[in-house]
Amino acid sequence: MFRLLVWGFLFLLGAGLALGVSGQDDRRTAVLLEISGAIGPATSDYVVRGIRQARDDGAEVVILRMDTPGGLDTAMREIIKEILSSPVPVASYVSPPGSRAASAGTYILYASHIAAMAPATNLGSATPVQIGGVPGMPDDQQDRPDRSRGQADENEASDNGDEAAAGEEDAEERAQPRRGADAMERKVLEDAVAYIRGLAERHGRNADWAEEAVREAVNLTATEALEKNVIDVVAESVADLLEQIHGRTVKMEVGERVLDTENLQVVEIEPDWRSRLLSVITNPNIAYILMMVGIYGIIFELANPGNIFPGVVGVICLVLALYAFQVLPINYAGLALILLGIVLMIAEAFAPSFGILGFGGIAAFVLGSIILMDEATLNISIPLIGGVALVSAAFFIWILSRLFGIRRRKVVTGQEEMIGLEGTAVEDFEGNKGRVWLHSESWSAESPVPVYGGDPVKVTGMKGLRLEVEPVAEQTDTNKGAAT
Repeated sequence: MFRLLVWGFLFLLGAGLALGVSGQDDRRTAVLLEISGAIGPATSDYVVRGIRQARDDGAEVVILRMDTPGGLDTAMREIIKEILSSPVPVASYVSPPGSRAASAGTYILYASHIAAMAPATNLGSATPVQIGGVPGMPDDQQDRPDRSRGQADENEASDNGDEAAAGEEDAEERAQPRRGADAMERKVLEDAVAYIRGLAERHGRNADWAEEAVREAVNLTATEALEKNVIDVVAESVADLLEQIHGRTVKMEVGERVLDTENLQVVEIEPDWRSRLLSVITNPNIAYILMMVGIYGIIFELANPGNIFPGVVGVICLVLALYAFQVLPINYAGLALILLGIVLMIAEAFAPSFGILGFGGIAAFVLGSIILMDEATLNISIPLIGGVALVSAAFFIWILSRLFGIRRRKVVTGQEEMIGLEGTAVEDFEGNKGRVWLHSESWSAESPVPVYGGDPVKVTGMKGLRLEVEPVAEQTDTNKGAAT
């Protein structure tokens, strides 16, 4: 009887586990990942691991809900590589209304198996920011070296009464695609154009508009993007998106796949502690602060060996800052200027130059901080730079004031301190030599004039341990008068 009960219990347990596994297998999911703000190393790490988790969990589709102004080229390409090689279809969805997929977001949208937007959203402005034109020049004149000649031709045509011909010439010039002002700009621009055209052709989307978005930084609304075959769907919500893409055929890394998105359970994967930590330390302002805390912590530890705490905190902060700089677009000339500025400021503290080294270091530090980041979407806050510079300036102004105060202060130790002090002759000097009472001590002294016991004397010099003194004039005259 006992055996029957045991076998019955095991049977029920096995049946329950089987039903549980079956129920879990029957639960079909769509994984939702959120891209919000500038795309950086933390974003790429979060998206790549999210897509891989969706693959491991057997999800039917991954939805990238985006609202981004753009970001780093390296981070964008990591995301796109993962999308293109993913066995799970990826649908990029610009949402909620009012969002945008600018710059890097446009590339990701083109790379996705499904490109979707919510109403009242936009995409475009995909020109690489590193190839920005000459400051102060209007956008319609950037990267057109022959513009001035065209303007001169237009003026000449107007003088000859041929305004129509000039207008046609100017229109043709405006229609010419942007090519870049120099070799480096052309290389970056043409690489970006080829990249986005390849993504467009892979999924059968409008490659000509994609090129225009790169060369001319144009934008489209959701409705216009659908009309121009830039996106596949305009959806009101995630549920609407899943309903509209059900049954569509998408091109995967190998072959094609028909989407089955009916009755999917949407599972949102939020950034874990690793992604949040990476997001914090790769913020340019935080990385900048970590670097400063690290450098000064190590300096304090070296100046006061044995404190331990400043050194430990400094090393940890400096390592975190170096890791952040490894994945951020750092201008090494800016970093070198920052380090030079810190060295000069430290040198001012140990070898005072009355402000030359200190304020030179502050200038180098500020300039280096401003040019430290190459990317427009990832730069250091000017108020933060100004605050650090002001604190440093105040510190060195305080040091200078202390130095000037010390120079004006009377010497209180050593041979120099003895000069000018007044004492009392202990006895009459014999042969111009005798002893004086000074500093509660009896000193051997000599004087070029006679000195009598009890006369106040003033120290005029010092030879070894013998003082050179002379009588105080007023007191000597008084004594002489009394003797007379």
